[in-house]
Amino acid sequence: MIHAPHLLAQEPAAAALPKGTPRPWWEGRPFVAAMILLAFVPLLYPQIPPLVDIGGHMGRYKVAVDVASSPILQQWFSFRWLPIGNLGVDLLVVPLAKLIGVELATKLVVMSIPPMTVAGMLWVAREVHNRLPPTVAFALPLAFGHPFMFGFVNFALSMALALLAFGLWLRLGRLGKSKLRAILFVPISFIVFFAHTFGWGTLGLLCFSAEAVRQHDRGHSWWMAIIRAAVHASVMALPILLILLWRSEATGGITNRWFDWEYKWEYLQRMFRDRWETFDLASAAIVLAVPLFALVHPRLTLSRNLAFSGLMLAATYVLLPRIVFGSAYADMRLVPFAAAILVLAIRFKAETRFPLATWLAIAAVGFMLIRLTGTTTSMAIAGRKQAEQLEALDHIETGSRLAVLVWDKCEQWSLRRSDHLGAIATVRKEAYTNDHWPMAGSTLMKVRYPQAGWYQRDPSQIVRDPGCRHEGWAVRAALANLPRGAFDYLWLVDMRPIPREWVSDWRPIWATKDSILLKKIPITEIDEEQRLATPRTASEPAR
Repeated sequence: MIHAPHLLAQEPAAAALPKGTPRPWWEGRPFVAAMILLAFVPLLYPQIPPLVDIGGHMGRYKVAVDVASSPILQQWFSFRWLPIGNLGVDLLVVPLAKLIGVELATKLVVMSIPPMTVAGMLWVAREVHNRLPPTVAFALPLAFGHPFMFGFVNFALSMALALLAFGLWLRLGRLGKSKLRAILFVPISFIVFFAHTFGWGTLGLLCFSAEAVRQHDRGHSWWMAIIRAAVHASVMALPILLILLWRSEATGGITNRWFDWEYKWEYLQRMFRDRWETFDLASAAIVLAVPLFALVHPRLTLSRNLAFSGLMLAATYVLLPRIVFGSAYADMRLVPFAAAILVLAIRFKAETRFPLATWLAIAAVGFMLIRLTGTTTSMAIAGRKQAEQLEALDHIETGSRLAVLVWDKCEQWSLRRSDHLGAIATVRKEAYTNDHWPMAGSTLMKVRYPQAGWYQRDPSQIVRDPGCRHEGWAVRAALANLPRGAFDYLWLVDMRPIPREWVSDWRPIWATKDSILLKKIPITEIDEEQRLATPRTASEPAR
């Protein structure tokens, strides 16, 4: 039986090596630089980051940049800035887009998020252990975890900033500069908050838990350590005032689906969800197994500092509902970061055993490279397909009204990058599309096009077949109920074969293997076709 005293480190980390002392390769600056630079690689090739929600975000950036000067966009959209906790990438892309355009600005900003996340992880590990543990690279691929691949870019940016800020918090605490830290973390807390509320909340949890351990190591009882840690972390509490103001003006935005254990278990398995189920599941299993291996290995342990932080994030994951203020997947977002913190917590119980450390470092870097190769390949595949599908936009007129329907495929493991692909038509053609999400209290853009009815906003673009896990529009019903006069074009994306009569009022003008763009046939032409078809005999096939 394994006793608790042997599970976590009972002593603080060993002192840092003196300057000039040779370091193992996984602790050197070349290793750190290589890990950060490698995180840029997966998004170098695709013209647009092939993330699930990115099209909807880009549509919003386009509206923010041009709606004031575009009468076309003003027909359907409005935009006003508000001091809310969901602005991260918007605040960076919008001014940059005025110089280089929305697409390139989005790519540059989003591409920088994983390297920032990796840098934050490495800094945190360095500050806690006074060196980089050989297992650190096991955590780094989580920068491309499920939340990032889903396109939660404001959240992902806020978590990258939170990790970097946490590294600074640990460093200033280690140097005994608590007063300077208190002063700096007032504005830092606002920066992280404006990026995304979740990042700010996570930063508070990380700093509080780490400070509690530090205070206990200085000789205080656990109760006193907790009180003192709360006082230190309270310098980051001022954004609460903005939350109260924000939520008092917001309407809607429900919070529900508490303790949905089926989904919580699935999200653990899906921390790397991307394209290949077996590969992604095996990767998740490895990351979850690494801290457990450290707990049972006689020479390894977990730092109490990061172990407590990881456990706090895990407890928060359990307690969070699936939907918070109308924002879905609230709990899922924490999974990769809780796992990463627990991996970063691993260290040797005493002095480093270099034969074991070397093998661990090789295994960790090997895992990171294999995972990164898979992510890069997946992004390239998605980027090529996305570029091919977006050729459809060359065939629509500027200012058009485009109805987009994306076939769900009963939510297979491979992520659908096309859910909000239609919104790129807003970016390139100032078109109206039905896949924007003007969610109460969480976005700055409003959509107004009542003629579209249900097809005014997300998720009207998602269609499913009967028997799928999630209810929604069946393909035939969605086409039958589409308000004919509200749209000029119909774009069926990743669609299965359907009978021609389901779209008899539309004329195909462009197609690829599984996507087709159709243009509305004027009523006069339909009447003329029906008149010409009247003499046709019953045995003559329709064209």
